[in-house]
Amino acid sequence: MGYKLLLVDDDRDLIKMLTHYFSRKGYEIRSAENGLEAMERVKEGPDLILLDINMPGMDGLAVCRQIRDKVSCPILFLTAKVEKQDRVNGLLLGGDDYILKPFSLRELEARIVAHLKREERQRQKSEYRFQEGLMIDYTAKKVQLQGRELEFTRTEYEILEFLSMHPGQVFDKERIYEKVCGYDAEGDSRVVTELIRRIRKKLSEYANAEYIETVWGVGYRWKK
Repeated sequence: MGYKLLLVDDDRDLIKMLTHYFSRKGYEIRSAENGLEAMERVKEGPDLILLDINMPGMDGLAVCRQIRDKVSCPILFLTAKVEKQDRVNGLLLGGDDYILKPFSLRELEARIVAHLKREERQRQKSEYRFQEGLMIDYTAKKVQLQGRELEFTRTEYEILEFLSMHPGQVFDKERIYEKVCGYDAEGDSRVVTELIRRIRKKLSEYANAEYIETVWGVGYRWKK
């Protein structure tokens, strides 16, 4: 398989178990026991990061905040927490999924495979979209507006990409959450609302055009 996984958790027994399991599956494993060590390991270019939230010192959310703009690979949080606000915060920082402890190794593997396949599909895209000064490069995952390259978090970009590839179609918040974030759980409308607000704000800094329309009582659509 050849994919490189970075495992970040202060539980050495868990790291040992995951390393043994995924090594047998053909993955190349890197590991870190704290946030600072994870920051160094990220430089090795992992294809996916499993990141524990509850670590002493620099926790997983702080690590995600530091590295999200430097890596494009999926970040899956490992956590014993179940509070909705933790999920919201993680998404807004650019996380891609949550795995609740204790977890099934088979379920974890299925989640990892799903995210890696999704990455492969994204890399195979070679389309561009041009619209009123906006240029979206779906291959490089870059957005330019009036000649300026805009910075989006991973999840912000995924929402922009999803809507822009289906112009004129209306999607409710739950559908956007499920399609973009890939979670089994029901969508969280607070996350989608906030992320779209951020996308609009960044676009409005360089253009007066409205790209994402609100269909009141239904959801959102990309303006044709």
